Amino acid sequence: MRYAYSFTAALLLTGSAFALINGNSATAQAVNTSPVTYSGIAPNGAPDSFADLTEQLQPSVVNIKTKKEVTIGGRGNPLFGRSAPQTREQESGGSGFVISSDGLIVTNNHVIVGGRNNEVVDQITVIFADGKEYDAEIIGRDAQSDLALLKIDATNLRFVELADKPISRVGDWVIAIGNPLGLGSTVTAGIVSALQRNIGAGGAYDRFIQTDTAINRGNSGGPLFNLEGKVIGINNRLISPVAANIGINFAIPSEEAVPVIDALKKGQRPERGYLGVSISPVDEATAEAIGLEKNRGEIVQVVRDGDAADKAGIKTGDIITTINGLEVRPDQTLSYIVANIKPGTKIPVELLRKGQAQSITVTVGKRPTEEELAQSNFNPDEEKDFEEKPESDGDNAQTIRDALGIRVIPFSDDIKRVMGVDEEVRGVIIDIAGRGPAAQAGLRRADIISSVNYKAVSTPEELAAQLSEVKKLGRKNALLGVRRRGGELRYVTVRLGG
Repeated sequence: MRYAYSFTAALLLTGSAFALINGNSATAQAVNTSPVTYSGIAPNGAPDSFADLTEQLQPSVVNIKTKKEVTIGGRGNPLFGRSAPQTREQESGGSGFVISSDGLIVTNNHVIVGGRNNEVVDQITVIFADGKEYDAEIIGRDAQSDLALLKIDATNLRFVELADKPISRVGDWVIAIGNPLGLGSTVTAGIVSALQRNIGAGGAYDRFIQTDTAINRGNSGGPLFNLEGKVIGINNRLISPVAANIGINFAIPSEEAVPVIDALKKGQRPERGYLGVSISPVDEATAEAIGLEKNRGEIVQVVRDGDAADKAGIKTGDIITTINGLEVRPDQTLSYIVANIKPGTKIPVELLRKGQAQSITVTVGKRPTEEELAQSNFNPDEEKDFEEKPESDGDNAQTIRDALGIRVIPFSDDIKRVMGVDEEVRGVIIDIAGRGPAAQAGLRRADIISSVNYKAVSTPEELAAQLSEVKKLGRKNALLGVRRRGGELRYVTVRLGG
């Protein structure tokens, strides 16, 4: 679990709650085709007890156990060698819930990743309240929303329903069921403390349900139910100076989760809007300098050639104050607004250019992949590491990350110019070195990998293929040809992970 000290937000890393509705029941008489519902509530408030509601829902909540082999130790550099790394098995856990009778389960993405570089875990086990266990496979995951979809080989499961629109009010009673601190199926109750809470996480999903329902590590990914038995949120993080519940907890609103889950079901990447700009808030000093109301608007620092903002005529130095009719503020950022607009939509933008108000229309673009963004933003001197919530990787990227613990991107002509490297140099460039096998061997960001066991590689796909070939041969090490900016080709032996 990632904890929040000094009252900062933290993901409930060791727990994601699955609301799995009963496994195969010996007494089941018919196939389950409808989600669980519950109507035994008092018309003007909470029931005398949550027992009947819990009895209906608790069998559908599952615990999740994960295992991953991680590499530790092994320090050194390419010139002086290194000590041998060691491996050990890392175990973690969380919660989740069943959303279909044939075994689809929702949880948090951070529950199914582990190790220093947040790679996908090696084994996922789903455990029902009645003790039944199933191996689970990953259908899809999305790091930006911190959601994942799993599948178990089971039928006729009872399942719960995610609300696809806001149905909660501040002050409503809610209950959470999950696996806090590894204690197994546990029920807690509270109220909705706030809706659409911005906690400064940034991006497309910085809007949470705040609740005082007791949530601890192990609850992550689990369901937050209303008194009708609908999932209104997916427990995700907390704020605490002591890394444990103090009554300020956050859940991903179900209406924001539904489109992501629907995309993952289809094997698709969720689409998000994109302008192609780098921005920064208008702070108090900047606002005073140009006579603008503080805490309003964001200033454009970079406009990327050919992207939506560039095509619409937005320029560096413009201050965007309103977009699609919504005022840009610290609690309603440009990134959040645009990311939640469907690509291809034409939207109005109000901005200030050198103090003069202007109105333009922008056709929202589609957010590129993380690899494409990394190429367009590459700065070899930047300190960069994997995010707490890793980006969704393709098969090739995951192969490289499992084996070397790094992320690489194509060594494009633009990057060569930035680095001052000859155009004839071939290879892939390390974007994130991480702390895995390659980093332990001394490789770092902006190093260029040119070969694997003397076989040239010039694309991430070729690097992944060569690493897979080494593993097929049963070898535990690979000899990489590596160039450091301004240096000659050197050969570095890396003990492969995964």
